[in-house]
Amino acid sequence: MNPYDVISEFYRPGSGLYRTLVRHGEQVAAKAVTVARGLTDQRPDTAFIEAAALLHDIGIFMTWAPGIGCRGIHPYVCHGVLGRELLEHKGLFRHAGVCERHVGVGITVDDIIRQFLPLPRRDMRPITLEEQIIAYADKFYSKGNAAEKPMTTILGDLARFGAEKTAIFCSWAVRFEGYDPADLEAMLPIGPSRDF
Repeated sequence: MNPYDVISEFYRPGSGLYRTLVRHGEQVAAKAVTVARGLTDQRPDTAFIEAAALLHDIGIFMTWAPGIGCRGIHPYVCHGVLGRELLEHKGLFRHAGVCERHVGVGITVDDIIRQFLPLPRRDMRPITLEEQIIAYADKFYSKGNAAEKPMTTILGDLARFGAEKTAIFCSWAVRFEGYDPADLEAMLPIGPSRDF
């Protein structure tokens, strides 16, 4: 399976949205593969990580996000579920799971109910090591800006969703890239986040 062929089924090659999606996917894939290669003791599937990272946002065209050229009818938070459906129809079930479970650091049923999110009531947190690596790498890049985000920006963005979300991300930063927990805690924009 060639991920670029899959993308081309839903996005016109050369279009602005195609370029945005592919650039973002390639950035996330490069970061995720670099992280995976550093985890030799855990043996992550780097070939899968690269392909799944390229496809993780394939559902964005069906959402309303005009700032990046998406003019669909669904709220942007639905892009993971929509991507899952697209890839499941193609028999790419493992890749489909990455689509659904990469949003934020994962979405819980409690998140869906409490925030009235227009999503199915099911757990959408990354399960496998590969899913966690891709979700982690995704936080370093936005579709509207090609530059890698600094850690302080990522932590500030996640802090809006609560200490639990920043703690999950920080635990990944420690596990995947060897960040010092004290350094991460010092970067948090609000009070200290624990348990990472």
